[in-house]
Amino acid sequence: MMHAVVLFTEILDWEVQARRFRIDHRTQSPAAGLAPKLLWPFEQNALELTLQLRDAGVVGRITALSVGDSVAWLRRALALRVDDAVQVLGESVDPSETAALIVAAIRKIGSPDLVLAGQQASDWDNGQVGYIVAERLGLPVASLVFRAVQDGERLRVLRIAPGGVERLGVRPPAVLTVTSDAALKLRMGSVTDRLAANKKPIERWEFPIDQSASRQTLVRAWAAPEPEQRCEMLEGNDAGEVAAELLRRLGEMTVLP
Repeated sequence: MMHAVVLFTEILDWEVQARRFRIDHRTQSPAAGLAPKLLWPFEQNALELTLQLRDAGVVGRITALSVGDSVAWLRRALALRVDDAVQVLGESVDPSETAALIVAAIRKIGSPDLVLAGQQASDWDNGQVGYIVAERLGLPVASLVFRAVQDGERLRVLRIAPGGVERLGVRPPAVLTVTSDAALKLRMGSVTDRLAANKKPIERWEFPIDQSASRQTLVRAWAAPEPEQRCEMLEGNDAGEVAAELLRRLGEMTVLP
């Protein structure tokens, strides 16, 4: 059976209120404590698809691999009976540098048959890491996958394509980037498994990365937009006059044609 590595990283809760959002200009990142960190749904889908492949007897070993501070979700993966959990120390907003860390970890793990990743994360929405990892490992990649079953020595995968659904035959080793589907809602681990996961080890690795060679994006500064609010009271002798004035003002603001 195959060995699969599933990739994920935690991101700030995407529903954090705009009025609470702040930038820490020292670290050029969102300020600490704004909101909990979560696993983006595409990455949850990738983990669930990996577990389904294990249930079907296609995958025999699963390694959860995370870049950055994602210990809580590594524990969640262990509670779903993932075999190994690896946290790669260090994080970057640059997809090329993130991919460099992942590739270094995968090479240390060995030669997995499958690498599964979410199609993109919602913090920067680059959608590039999975493809850069595939290119640097010299592996084929199937994108926007939502189903995979064994078909002899290949996997038969279904993916979203322009105009509909496309069926591909993929011969491992390969990389799959996973999109959303109703059948990929991440399962819940049992209470017993969650308690046991707290006692399981998490490997922590650190790699020297040549930033000058791997980094393609450098964030010098960023800021949250300041919302502007204005209130204007419309006057009129009756409701009809107020409505007419409202239409006139909306026309001036080009809200209405």
